[in-house]
Amino acid sequence: MNTRHLVHAAMAAAAMVVISAASPVHAQSVAVIVNGEPITHMDIDQRMKLNALSGVKENSRQAVIDALIDEKVKIKEAKKYSVDPGASEVDASYATMASRMRLTPDQLTQSLASKGIRPNTLKSRLKADMVWNAVVRGRFKQSLQVSERDVDAAAQSAGDANTEAFEYQMRPLVLIVPRGAGGGLMEARHKEAEALRGRIQSCEEASNTFKGMQNATVKGIVVKTSADLPPNLRDMLDKTPIGHLTAPEVTAQGIEMVALCSRKPTKIDTPKKREIREKMSAEKFDAKSKSYLADLRKAAMIEYR
Repeated sequence: MNTRHLVHAAMAAAAMVVISAASPVHAQSVAVIVNGEPITHMDIDQRMKLNALSGVKENSRQAVIDALIDEKVKIKEAKKYSVDPGASEVDASYATMASRMRLTPDQLTQSLASKGIRPNTLKSRLKADMVWNAVVRGRFKQSLQVSERDVDAAAQSAGDANTEAFEYQMRPLVLIVPRGAGGGLMEARHKEAEALRGRIQSCEEASNTFKGMQNATVKGIVVKTSADLPPNLRDMLDKTPIGHLTAPEVTAQGIEMVALCSRKPTKIDTPKKREIREKMSAEKFDAKSKSYLADLRKAAMIEYR
């Protein structure tokens, strides 16, 4: 090989070394500085992976950079008002999210790791959401309140003017079936529950009967309004005569029923009004959040590298 070929080969080898080393260096390099806080290329790549896993529709690199800038701005603003949750609070939020997915925190971490995502990528997003919610609601508490007059007007417009709402007093009852017991015992207790359901005529009778039984539990009175209950449970309670028991259901404890102690009309709330109030409150929060964040971004020092 002549000298010229040797030089070319050496240059090519050197280039390969540089390319192989560039990737991790690039990942750790700073892409944007926000009020003195860096956002690295790795931060961006990690968030894009998390967004892809979460099903976020807008997952372009620029959209992710904008979201990360917003989070830096939010966290800085929160610190001005001493809103700065510690690691334990963020970990608790992480654990709550895992629980909603029916996972332990460790299982969630393993699931993220299998996609090449660090747990801190999710925790950073959770922290930003936590502090921002607290700051916006704390600073603009009065303006975020929803007028009951507006809720009533919207409910009437939606055809909810004559919808009845009730306050239910209930006493949960359980026929205990130990874990690991055979299906035969569960079936026997189910038949027992049906027999009791046909016989009991009052909440007091239900309480006394279950207290006198072995492997049975009487829980405390529960009071809920129509707006507090899912539609299927409301429908079931509305069809149950006062003093009678609801249909038995299999749960982790065994066979559960509810004795309906009373069902009284109430003007406290209706499911539709609750839905309208929550929607109006969310709309107010979103509008205030966007305008507040826009003002903060205008004042922020943002430097692209």
